[in-house]
Amino acid sequence: MALSRRVLLGHLAATGAAGAAVTAAAGPAHATRPPHGGARKVRTGFDLLAADGYRLLDGRRVGIVTNPTGVTPGVEHIVDVMHADDRVRLTAVFGPEHGFRGTAQAGGSEGRYDDPATGLPVYDTYNKSGKELADIFRASGVDTIVFDIQDVGARFYTYIWTLYDCMVAAVLAGKRFVVLDRPNPVTGRSATGPVLDKAYASFVGREPISQAHGMTVVELALLFNGEFVPKSAGRPVRLETVRMTGWRRADFFDATGLPWVPPSPNMPTADTALVYSGTCLFEGTNLSEGRGTTRPFELLGADGIDRRWAEAAGGLGLPGVHFREAYFAPTFSKFQGKTIGGVQLHVHDREAFDPVRTGIGLLVTAKRIWDGFAWRPDHGIDRLTGSPRVRKMIDAGAGTDEVVAAWEEDLERFRAVRERYLRYR
Repeated sequence: MALSRRVLLGHLAATGAAGAAVTAAAGPAHATRPPHGGARKVRTGFDLLAADGYRLLDGRRVGIVTNPTGVTPGVEHIVDVMHADDRVRLTAVFGPEHGFRGTAQAGGSEGRYDDPATGLPVYDTYNKSGKELADIFRASGVDTIVFDIQDVGARFYTYIWTLYDCMVAAVLAGKRFVVLDRPNPVTGRSATGPVLDKAYASFVGREPISQAHGMTVVELALLFNGEFVPKSAGRPVRLETVRMTGWRRADFFDATGLPWVPPSPNMPTADTALVYSGTCLFEGTNLSEGRGTTRPFELLGADGIDRRWAEAAGGLGLPGVHFREAYFAPTFSKFQGKTIGGVQLHVHDREAFDPVRTGIGLLVTAKRIWDGFAWRPDHGIDRLTGSPRVRKMIDAGAGTDEVVAAWEEDLERFRAVRERYLRYR
């Protein structure tokens, strides 16, 4: 497959020692505080790896799992940077959903090809796991696999399960695994939402974590390796991590000083990520979740919905968000080319905003005001919420507070487990 994209080769110019941020899985759990004075900037795991001369990768044949979000602060792609640097032996790239260069829509990938910019072989990992993925790692000839992808903080965003599947496959293939950290763009303050019931595991949720996990990818990798990978692969992966400096748990993405690169075609801004862990639930219904508009997951609607939905949602008193009556015509996906009615979310206080509670409130009110409301026939909503409980409670007429209260006990148990793997203050 040929990609018609001009890629600039560049080299990261970084200063300062990175060694303190590079840890093995059992290493210390102290994050470095940003310097006093001036604007605080985050240095990602890749920034610190490069500043340290790639010593963690010295003498290794390296393959990297990444996508368009794997960039330096100057928006050079890290594959281009590493390929041009004699200090690292990069020999393969592994592309997730949407592909390494990001050309595929939801549920798609770019397949196997040679990257025209670097000549590196690109292998497709999408929807591959276990022995099949381990065989790909073996065939690539690498001995160390690096993971560097920007997550958005939601359990059903597939990149964290690509991370998990790659960790399991690395055990099966006998490979070393390195995770480079990037910020959780919607903060790491707390975990919220229902916890997955393992009986409903899928590629939008392999293991029992909460719907909004409030963790970075390094923290998730440590949790996966401590709690789940040994059960799937028989033992933990040989895991090493490179943490960030300058990031705090209360930081939203605009506090980081990093460029936002859309992690997927329908995640255009950090504002999208802010609402996504709640409004993506509408993928499990017959309503549009805003795909095919310029504000996916902020615009929701269907044919036959009018101002009553915005009024009902506003009447819930949900903190931090206003609901505006909206009309739009998606250019693809549900209701393509048809003008439909619905709501647009306007988050006016992101500190108070709870995306998962908001998503539940919108489901509850949509079902009450619109006779045409229906769940997707395959009950995809159960995979998104992690069990049939939310669907059944809403069908039975439960209100927002009642639905949210039903998952609190499971959530508290997960929070206790999560606490052991947090690496930033």
